[in-house]
Amino acid sequence: MTMRDGAPLLPRVAFLSRYQRFRSVASTNDVVRGWLAEGTPEVCLAVAGEQTAGRGRSGRTWTAPGGAALLLSLGFRPGYLAPDRLWRLAAIVSLAMADAAEDVAGLPGGMLRLKWPNDIVVEMPHLQGGVGKVAGVLGESTGAGTADPVAIVGIGINTDWPRDRFPAELAGVMSSLSEASRGRTVGNEALLEAFLLHLEPRVLALREGNFDVAGWHQRQVTTGRTVRIEMPDGTAASVRAVGVDGSTGALLVEDAGGPGERELLVGEVVHVRLDADSRAFGVTD
Repeated sequence: MTMRDGAPLLPRVAFLSRYQRFRSVASTNDVVRGWLAEGTPEVCLAVAGEQTAGRGRSGRTWTAPGGAALLLSLGFRPGYLAPDRLWRLAAIVSLAMADAAEDVAGLPGGMLRLKWPNDIVVEMPHLQGGVGKVAGVLGESTGAGTADPVAIVGIGINTDWPRDRFPAELAGVMSSLSEASRGRTVGNEALLEAFLLHLEPRVLALREGNFDVAGWHQRQVTTGRTVRIEMPDGTAASVRAVGVDGSTGALLVEDAGGPGERELLVGEVVHVRLDADSRAFGVTD
């Protein structure tokens, strides 16, 4: 693993206990995991120009050419959260990044949406499912319910990455902030600074027991649409998503077995895909 330590990032951001940039690492999540194992308090931050073994949810890989994406991981010691609320850490990271990205890229508020459970997307009718993935979020935790739980949230967001350089196998499902803003240059440093300024109040609020349920609901792109749910046993089904649960973090879908709705928790689902024709139902915000 090749690494190069850099100068401290944004020293005025007081809520960070440790922050370091690297030219290239295998995974920023692994770097932060090592810091937490050494006893580093929250919130610690690792930023990389490149990841050689970046990963996403369910063992997927995350790749981006150097400089084309902001890649970072944050480490938390969330003793202030119940085990079934740890998902809120990934949620506040996603919300803070969406806010920051809209600011830096000059996008209208609410243009970036959250696709349950862990993607930031922009609506683009010509792409598969009508959205392009701009960012992916990976949350990992250990010790939930113990005296010293730790959690890591990694995020990679495509910034100054033009469509003609997208990998051919992903071009039908991905996008970037530069594309969403019609060619505007989106710098990683400016985005990082804006992200941290948006994240700090959300972290402080979460420590006090406050979570932006309304904001999390409003950014959901799945609500009101038909989604294809792929399960760990290989089965799949198309269901209508009706919302998300602000307590459990679950996706709420219509119950095919009768009236009402049922919850799908993150660990119960391998993949969620938007149906190409689901916009016919309309989106409820």
